[in-house]
Amino acid sequence: AGMAVQVTVLPSPRCLFDDPVQIRVAGLRPQQAVTLRASLVDESGELFQAHARYRAGSSGELDLSCSPALGGSYSGVEPMGLLWSLQSKTPYKRLAKRNVLTPFCVDFEVYEGHGDMSLLLGKCTNERWFLGEGVKRISVREGRLKATLFLPPGPGPFPGLIDLYGSGGGLVEYRASLLASRGFVTLALAYMAFEDLPAMPEILELGYFEEAVNFLRKQQQVKDTGIGVLGLSKGADLALSMATFLPGIKAAVSISGSGFNSFFPLRGDGFTLPPHPYDLGRMKTSDESGLVDFSDVLDDHRDPATWDCRIPMERSLAKFLFLSGLDDTNWKSDLYCRDAVQRLQQYGREVEFCSYSGAGHLLEPPYLPLCQASIHRVLGAFVHWGGQWREHAKAQEDAWCRIQAFFWQHL
Repeated sequence: AGMAVQVTVLPSPRCLFDDPVQIRVAGLRPQQAVTLRASLVDESGELFQAHARYRAGSSGELDLSCSPALGGSYSGVEPMGLLWSLQSKTPYKRLAKRNVLTPFCVDFEVYEGHGDMSLLLGKCTNERWFLGEGVKRISVREGRLKATLFLPPGPGPFPGLIDLYGSGGGLVEYRASLLASRGFVTLALAYMAFEDLPAMPEILELGYFEEAVNFLRKQQQVKDTGIGVLGLSKGADLALSMATFLPGIKAAVSISGSGFNSFFPLRGDGFTLPPHPYDLGRMKTSDESGLVDFSDVLDDHRDPATWDCRIPMERSLAKFLFLSGLDDTNWKSDLYCRDAVQRLQQYGREVEFCSYSGAGHLLEPPYLPLCQASIHRVLGAFVHWGGQWREHAKAQEDAWCRIQAFFWQHL
């Protein structure tokens, strides 16, 4: 029998979810054909899996950072391919972490041959956490606020961030908890479809977001040089509105967003920003898949009749970073992003932007697998988000680095 097959995850089997790891297999025969499989069960019991076929080197070893996959869920040298290509058996499921106090456990298994995976040779488990050592999670119900505060360990002071997700609503914590694990005091903020916040608000109040800024600024671990905001989708245009209308915001990141106010009127002090005109009658539902295509519901953003919905970002003193995927099939985010960037540049404002070919709407922290379609919790319909597996995975890694570098630079 010789030496048993060993699977190891380096530098440690326990890490943060956004940490890359090195997956190695030892104790194989030279040139042995094997299949590697990754399995993860999410909190609702849904199984996500990926597999790839490999051939051991002359010393009977495999190292995924240099050994190419010969097919399966992906091919070529992809050190983290087993994670970013995870897919559920049930179609249209999105892998998202609900409870950040527990990790996702990923089982890596090695099977004999490139066939039926009946002979298991070795396995190990990788614990992937969303909360770093010593990061505190504090539930916030102060005034109107429905939020969760994440504090990195130590006295700080740390840069402060407000994190907003999209129109699916809820209180989404996993991006905020990862950012706190990287040294930011982060406030994950719910603004619709959560507890007593309506699923379809008639109007959003700027004052609510101002409460969040004031709450964050008074935390003693937060640097007093200004706050950052980041948002995805609907959360992105809210981030831009906050940077425009609220004092004390130094930096804003828009992910798959737009430079106009979308879907709900935004009421400020003495003004209301109307939503960009849209017509849900222009939704297209695929007969085959039942998936909804939203990309045409908005009126043309170049039509001056829609311009009173634009966020006057040029008035803001904040720095801006725009990120979008060229394969976003939910919404024309690249077009809207270029429009916003152009407007800021016309006013001589510095703005960074990056558009990713092959990336879809849901640009998430790295190694969360692409979700091409899933249920939109507020609309109750299955929505097509777009994206190509490998390109989307690369985009998420790059975007994550850019977001952190941008906030470190400006906060």
